[in-house]
Amino acid sequence: MTPRNVLLLKVFAPILIIVGVLGFVTPSELALTSGAAPYNVFHLIFGVIGVGCAFSGNLKASRAFNLGFGLIDLYQALASVFSLWPKEHFAWKRADDVLHVVIGLLLVGVAVALDRPRAAVAS
Repeated sequence: MTPRNVLLLKVFAPILIIVGVLGFVTPSELALTSGAAPYNVFHLIFGVIGVGCAFSGNLKASRAFNLGFGLIDLYQALASVFSLWPKEHFAWKRADDVLHVVIGLLLVGVAVALDRPRAAVAS
């Protein structure tokens, strides 16, 4: 059975790539989320890294990506609210903030709670 961290990343990473591409082609007046070029490049880079982790089938890499990217998403929500770096480059909108919190909590939760190594039983 495929670990849940790997399955989640197999769905999530391609979505990051799609979001990055759509950010470049969607007119800003029609977009619910930021279409800033650096933000789109960020999605593309991490989408490719995530695809590599997920499709390698490596559980440790997938868990690490989910945890790390989830924490980055949560930071981005805080950075947007408190005007921290890279707000001026990523130009987040309210929808980005909501997505960062929801996706961040999901990724961190799955990374921490699921597919954990089992402790060895002492005899």
